[in-house]
This record gives sequence, structure tokens and C-alpha cells, in this order.
Amino acid sequence: MDSAPGLSVRLKLTLSYAGFLMLAGSLLLAAVWVFLLRYVPERALIVPGSTGTPTNGVFPIRSNLLHVFAPRAAAVLAFLLVLGLVGGWILAGRILAPLADITDATRLASTGSLSHRIRLSGRQDEFRELADAFDTMLSRLEAHVAGQQRFAANASHELRTPLAISKALLDVARTDPNHDAGEVIDRLDAVNRRAIDLAEALLLLSRADQRSFTREHVDLSLIAEEATETLLPLAEKHGVTLETSGDVASTSGSQALLLQLTTNLVHNAIVHNLPEGGTVWANTSVRPKTVVLTVENTGDKLTPQLVSTFTEPFQRGTERIRADHAGVGLGLAIVKSITQAHDGTLTLTPRSAGGILITVEPPAKATHTDR
Repeated sequence: MDSAPGLSVRLKLTLSYAGFLMLAGSLLLAAVWVFLLRYVPERALIVPGSTGTPTNGVFPIRSNLLHVFAPRAAAVLAFLLVLGLVGGWILAGRILAPLADITDATRLASTGSLSHRIRLSGRQDEFRELADAFDTMLSRLEAHVAGQQRFAANASHELRTPLAISKALLDVARTDPNHDAGEVIDRLDAVNRRAIDLAEALLLLSRADQRSFTREHVDLSLIAEEATETLLPLAEKHGVTLETSGDVASTSGSQALLLQLTTNLVHNAIVHNLPEGGTVWANTSVRPKTVVLTVENTGDKLTPQLVSTFTEPFQRGTERIRADHAGVGLGLAIVKSITQAHDGTLTLTPRSAGGILITVEPPAKATHTDR
């Protein structure tokens, strides 16, 4: 909302400095005057050689003292006023100088330029802490915006693919009346299902990023058991053995999202495994401040450089597979987003024997009731 212009902070500080200095000076002069009234006699005997006019043989000390003290006190207050205004203006300017750098960086950020950093020099103080926090925020915003741009580009490409395939199938059906309509319908159905799966994955990813869920008590060991039971038919189809073990691992979060996270991990571990005789291990454990869910599988040997790309959207291992079980390329991206939404850490480690070990480590559930 627009508001009426007011005094600058520098002017307010200047007036505050000057006002405080005037108040301190006034109190000091008042203390001096009280001291003089207490210890200086009201009248004194005439001193030989004095020029004052005596009254009844005595000289009026306090009346003359007031005439001498008052103008000098006024001069001192005037000097303090000028000193307070000039000195306060200079001091306020030096103190508020870092705000100019912070303001410039804020204006640049408001125009969309997130690469600028304040990098305020000097010793650690409140302004330095503010500048460092602002630089950290800009770094995170820049990384987030860059990630969103990459994600939007990838999502557009992925959504365009099924639409292009559908258009090609319809064009074939339109130009070739003798083409098998049943085959076209089946292929359109498969493409449509893939597009629906992709749209649902994008919505799930958006929901996790926004943290728009209600936190509740969740036991990761039960989640792991449910996910493996659901995917047992898929594991049998691929000749993969599922093994689940571990302790009760209580955390706080969304039951549905954590189930989706675990299901994605187990699903990926099944479909990206050995052609025959593969194994998937799902385990839960408890640490002092966190709980741990690990999903480990056998498979091809992977390099750390390749593994580091797996959490990027639309990455499907060593190549962009188009098999039925390949998914939409958002499985581990969703896992990463859900983990971050639950304030946890996600670690991907290639196994020396082949395959990968994925660790999800959210905070353990607090002993008190979450509000």
C-alpha cells in the first residue's frame, strides 16, 4: 500500500542524537545550578575594593550569579544543539551506509537479477548478518529459479512427446482408411495413459515443493512394508527378490507423500536391476535425532558422476528409456522434493558390486505433540 512520505531514517537518527545530547546537557547544567544554589551563600559581606552595590552592608551573590550563569548556559546548549545535529548527521550516515548496498541489491533482485551479491565487508554486526542472510537468500532463489526453468523446459518437452505421437497416429488413421483401427486405439490409449501419469507426477511434485500437507505421525517401517507388498507382483515379474527389515522409525510428515517416496524408491530398485536374480533391500533404523530409510539394489556398476544426475527431472539412468516400466522420469525428483519438504536429507551412493544405495534421513518425531 502507498503511504505518505516521512522523515528519512538518517534524519530521525540525527534528531534523536541531537535531542539526547540537549537533554544530557540540560540535566548537567541543572545539576551545576543546584550545586551552586546549595553551596554559594545568598549574600556576603562587602569585600574591600569590590565594585558591587551593597545592600545593608552585604553584597548579593546569587542574583549576580544568575545573570552570569544563564547566558553562558544558553550558549552551551546552543553549541550542543549544533554539535548534535552536525555530528548526528555524520554518524548516522556512516552507520546507515551498509543499508545503501542492501537496498541496491534488493532493487536489482526485484528486476529479476539474482546474480548480484552484497558481500558486505567489515566485522560481524547486525548489518553484516543481514547482508549475509540476503546473499544466502539470493543464492537459493537463483538456484531455485534456474531449477524451475530447467524443469519447465523438460516438462514441456516431455508433455509434447505424447501429444506429437497422438497427432501422428491420428494422421495415419486419417490418411490410411485400411489401417487397423484397433492398433491405433491401443497405441493412443498407451500414449494417453503415459500423459496422464506424467501430469499426475507433475502435480505430486508441485504439492511436495509447496509443502501443502498436514503433518502426522508416520512409521517408516510400516511404510516400507506396505510399499514392498504393493510392488511384490512387479518384483516377481522381473525375477527380483524383495527383502524388508528394520526397526520402528517414527517421524512426522505426510503419510501419503512418504508412501509415494518409498514406493518410488522400491519401484526404481526393481526395474533398474539385474536381468535375473536381482535383489532389493529396504531397511529402516533410528539415530539420535533422525530416522533412516535405506533402499539398496543390485544392478549395473554406476559412477558417482552418473548417480549425481539421477535426482534431476526426467533422468532415467544411463539413457532415456522408453520401455513400459521406465516411468516418466520423475521418480527420484519426486523423492528428492518430498525429502526436502520433510526437512530430511537424501543420499545416493553407488555400490561397489553394482547397483545403488539410497538413504532418506528425515528428523525423528519429537517427544512432544506437534502443533
